[in-house]
Amino acid sequence: MAQDEGRRDGREHGHRPHAVLRGEVGPWDGQDHLAIVETRLGLALERGRHTESISELTALTAAHPLREGLREQLMLALYRSGRQAEALAVYADTRRLLAEELGVTPSARLTELQRRILQEDAGLALRTAAAAPGMAGAAPVTPAQLPATVADFTGREAFVDELCEQLAGARDRATAVVAIAGTGGIGKTTLAVHVAHAARHHFPDGQLYVDLRGAGGSPADADAVLGGFLRALGTPDAAIPDSPEERAALYRSTLDGRRVLALLDNARDAAQLRPLLPAAKGCAALVTSRARMADLEGAHLVDLDVMSPDEAFALFTQIVGEERAAIEYEHSTRVVAACGFLPLAIRIAASRLAARRTWTVTVLARKLADERRRLDELRAGDLAVKASFELGYGQLEPHQARAFRLLGLADGPDISLAAAAAVLDLPVGETEPLLESLVDISLLESPVPGRYRFHDLVRLYARACAERDERPPAARDAALSRLLDFYLATTARVYAIERPGDRTVDHLQTTARAGLTFATPAEAVDWLFAEGDGLIACARQSLGGGMLRRAADLLVVALDLAESGAKLRPYEDAARAVCEAARAAGDLRAEGRALTTLGVLNNFVGRFEEADHELRRALEAGRGAADVTVLCRASNQRGITALYQRRHRAAEEYLTQALRAFRSIGDEAGEASVLANLARVNLNLCRTEAGLELAQQSLAIYRRLGVSLRLANGMYALGIALTRAGRYDEAVTQLSQALGIFHECRQQRWEGVTHFRLAETHLAAGRPALSAEHAERALALRGLGGAWRRGAFLTLLGRALDAVGQSGRARACWYEALAIYEQLGSPERDEVRALLSDGPRGDRLGTAPEGGSGSRPPPRLRLINSTELISRNISDDPPAV
Repeated sequence: MAQDEGRRDGREHGHRPHAVLRGEVGPWDGQDHLAIVETRLGLALERGRHTESISELTALTAAHPLREGLREQLMLALYRSGRQAEALAVYADTRRLLAEELGVTPSARLTELQRRILQEDAGLALRTAAAAPGMAGAAPVTPAQLPATVADFTGREAFVDELCEQLAGARDRATAVVAIAGTGGIGKTTLAVHVAHAARHHFPDGQLYVDLRGAGGSPADADAVLGGFLRALGTPDAAIPDSPEERAALYRSTLDGRRVLALLDNARDAAQLRPLLPAAKGCAALVTSRARMADLEGAHLVDLDVMSPDEAFALFTQIVGEERAAIEYEHSTRVVAACGFLPLAIRIAASRLAARRTWTVTVLARKLADERRRLDELRAGDLAVKASFELGYGQLEPHQARAFRLLGLADGPDISLAAAAAVLDLPVGETEPLLESLVDISLLESPVPGRYRFHDLVRLYARACAERDERPPAARDAALSRLLDFYLATTARVYAIERPGDRTVDHLQTTARAGLTFATPAEAVDWLFAEGDGLIACARQSLGGGMLRRAADLLVVALDLAESGAKLRPYEDAARAVCEAARAAGDLRAEGRALTTLGVLNNFVGRFEEADHELRRALEAGRGAADVTVLCRASNQRGITALYQRRHRAAEEYLTQALRAFRSIGDEAGEASVLANLARVNLNLCRTEAGLELAQQSLAIYRRLGVSLRLANGMYALGIALTRAGRYDEAVTQLSQALGIFHECRQQRWEGVTHFRLAETHLAAGRPALSAEHAERALALRGLGGAWRRGAFLTLLGRALDAVGQSGRARACWYEALAIYEQLGSPERDEVRALLSDGPRGDRLGTAPEGGSGSRPPPRLRLINSTELISRNISDDPPAV
C-alpha cells in the first residue's frame, strides 16, 4: 500500500482527528508519525480498549482512506464491540474505494480478516495481554478479586484436598464446577476462599469473586454481576451490552482461551448461577450456597458439616491463644460444644473472649450454659445460625446491642459512618468506636474506612432482634425516620449546590436533622454517588404514612442519580413503590411528586406515551394537592414529552403553563429550563431567530445564578440553536464547554447526547470526519438513553460515514437503527427507510471524494440538509429542575 499513500484525497495536512489536536501524538507530516499512531492503537486493541478506539479510527480512516492498516484495526475494533455488520461494511467500502481509486483489490491480510469475521472466528476474541508501557488508564485484564484468606484457618484438611484436586483438573476438561453446600455460619465462604487461594496458580489469567447475596431478600442480579466481571476482565463500560443474554455471551467469549477461576459466593439457586458459569476449557467455578445444587448440571457437590471437636477446639485456640485454652481445657471444650461446633459461632464467642482479657474461659462457659433455650436451637438449618448469632448477641453491652439492632433495619447494601450516626442518634465521634467494636467481634464488616455492612444472615438476625427487643416498638420507626431525614437534608443540600436559584428545596418536607455540609461542589457530587444505593433503598422502605412524603421528596432531589444513568433501575423501582403507596394512602402530594419522577424517567429511556400518561396524572394530583412543585415540574416535563413526540403546539402550551408557574414562585432556574425548552419548540417550528433569543435568555439566567450543572444545560440548548442558525463555530464552543461540565458532574448520559449534538454540528459545517468521531463517542455511552436514542445516534453516524465515502458501513448503521425503530414503532423508521432506499450519497451526488472535483455541491450546503431532519426530531433538553 506504500504506493497508494501518495494518492490520498488531499486531506493529509488539513483537518485532523481530535487525537492530534489534543496533543496525544505529534503533527502528521510523515509516514513515521502515522505508523506510531497505528502502533499505539494496536496496543490499545490488545489491552481491550476496542470500543474507545472506534471513534479515533473512524476519523483516521476518513482522513487516510487508502491506508489498509487503519481499516484493519477499525474492522477488528467494531467486531470486538459486537458490531459485526459494520465491520464487514468497512471491508466492502475498502474494496470499492481501492477498485475505484487504484484498480486493485484489498490485501490478503484484510481479506483474511473479513473471512474470519464472517465465520465469527473465536480467535478474534480479545486475549489476555501484558500491560503495555504508557497505557495508563487501560482496563485490567488479569483480575485478582479473591478476598483475603483468614490467617487462623484450621481444619477441613480432607475438604481442602478434595476441592483442590477438582479445581486442578479444570485444565483437562470443560468448566469444572464445584459447589459447597451447608447451613449458614458453617464456614462455606472461609473454606472456599482458602481453597481458591491454594489453587490460584492453576488459573494464571485471573480470579473473579462475587457475593451473590442468595441468603437474603435481595439476591444479586446476574446481569449486574456479569457487568462487574466483564469490567474486571478488561471490557470497558461502553462495550458492555444491555441485555443479560448478550452480557452472558460476551462473558463466555471473553473467557475463551483463558484459565480463570470464578468464586461465586452465597448463591441462591442454580438459576442464578447458570449465566455466571464459564464455558471455556481451563476455567472453573467454585460455588457456595445454603442450598444443595442438585440441579446444577455436571457440578461436583460437597456437603459441609460442622467441625469435628478437634477442629473446633483448634479454631478456638487459634483465636484466644494456646496457653489460655490449655489452662482451662475442660471449659474450652464446653464452649465449643455450646457453639454447636459451628465455625462462625466459635469465632464470635472466641473473639469476644479474646477482647476481654479479664474474662476467664470459665466465665464464658458459664454464660453459655445459662442460655439453655439457645443451646436447644443448635440444630441443622436456619435455627442453628440464629443460635450461633444469639451467643454473640447475648454477650454485647447494652449500647452495642442497640446499635446492632437498629443498624439492621436499614435496607441499603452498606451504610456510611454519618448515616449510621443518624440511625443511632449519636455524634459521629461516639458512633465510630461503637461500630468498630462490632467489627472486632465479627458482627459487622468494614470493607473500606468509614463504611459498614452486615453479612446478609447477620442482618436478618439483627432485624429479628430489633423486632423482638427494641422497646418501645416506635423506636424502630424513629431510627428509620432519622435516617430518612439525614438523606433528605443532605441530598437537598447537594441539589441546591448543583442548582443555584432553584426553589424546589423551599417546598420539601421539613427534617429534624440538618444533614452534612460540603466544602466544594465536587465533594457534594461525590457524596451523592457514593450514597446512591443507600438513599434509594431508604426511600423505597419509607412507605409509612409519617415518612411517605419525605420519601417522595428524596426521590425528587436525588434525580441526578437516575439522570446520569448510574442508578436508573433501582431509582425507578423506588419511585414506583412510593407512587403505589401514596395512591393507596390517598396522599395526592406524594403521588404527584412520584409520578413526576416516573415521567422524567420514561422520557430518559424513550417511553414517551408512558411519560405523557404519568405526567398527566401527576398534574391532576398536583392540582388536587395544590402542589406548586408538581405543577411547575410536570408541566415542563410534559412539554419535553410533546417535543419528543413532535406535538410542537401542545409542547408550547405546556411549557407556557410551566413558565407562568415557575415565575409565580420566583424560581429562576426553572424559568431558565422552560425558556431553553421553548427555544427548541421555536426552532422546530422554523422560528430560528426567536429560538436563538430564548436560548440566550435561558443561558443568561443560568450565568447569573452561578456555575452549575444546569449552566451546561443552557450551553447545550444554545449550541443547538446556533447550529440551526448556521453559526457552527459558536455552537461548537458552547457544546464543548457544556461537555466539560457534564463530565465533571458525572452526567454520562448528558455527555453522550452532547457528543451527538457536536456530531450534528460538525456534519452541518461540512466536517463529516469529526462528526463521525463524536457520533461514535455518543454511541459508546450505550445503555444510558434507551434503544430509541441509540437509533438516533446510529442514524447520524450513518450520515457522517456516508459523507466520507464509507457507504457500506453507513448502511449497516441504518439497518440497525431501522430494526430499533421498527421494534419501538417509532415514526423515525420511515426516515431511515428513505435513507436506505436512496442509496449511497456517492450514487446520489457524484462519486468524487470531498475536496476533489465533481458535481457534488459544496459540503456545507449539502450536509446541512442531511442533518436538518435530525435537528428537528431529537430533543434532549434539561429534564426537570
